[in-house]
Amino acid sequence: MKQYLPLQGKSQYDASIAPQYRNSACGPTTIHVILHYYNLSAPSVNDLYLLLGGTKIGLFKWRLIYNLRKLLPTWDIRSCTLKEALLEIDAGRPVAMRFDRYFSLQWLNRKSTFVYHWVPLIGYAVQDDGLLLIFHDNGGKNRASQIRTALLENNEKVLSFVKIAPK
Repeated sequence: MKQYLPLQGKSQYDASIAPQYRNSACGPTTIHVILHYYNLSAPSVNDLYLLLGGTKIGLFKWRLIYNLRKLLPTWDIRSCTLKEALLEIDAGRPVAMRFDRYFSLQWLNRKSTFVYHWVPLIGYAVQDDGLLLIFHDNGGKNRASQIRTALLENNEKVLSFVKIAPK
């Protein structure tokens, strides 16, 4: 079984993003991409960086939820489980997914795909070797945004999810 949403990604290193924000703009970029998926006129990534409370070390999940609720007061914005995230994908709604070795106290986890990174989760596939998560990576200094995959087994302890859906 495979489920996949046609979401248009964006690189956090795009020329439209302020150079001082680029290294830590994965959270605002993820939210920007998800809001565009819903055909909302989303603020720019630069504006979202400030509105959501981005910092040089990233965007804290609690702060993302708190500030995004102010921007979208009629939406359901909250932490969710993996099961809820997959149900959101099945319903045609992307989910903000965070890889975080630091605050999950998994400093020595060398198998995780990222140390710290926000991405839009856009799909999943059930395979013989486990659950494969499909997401839009927000690019790199010399690389555009691209669709990537990660095995849940290698990342389970460092992942968290934020549901962003109309009520």
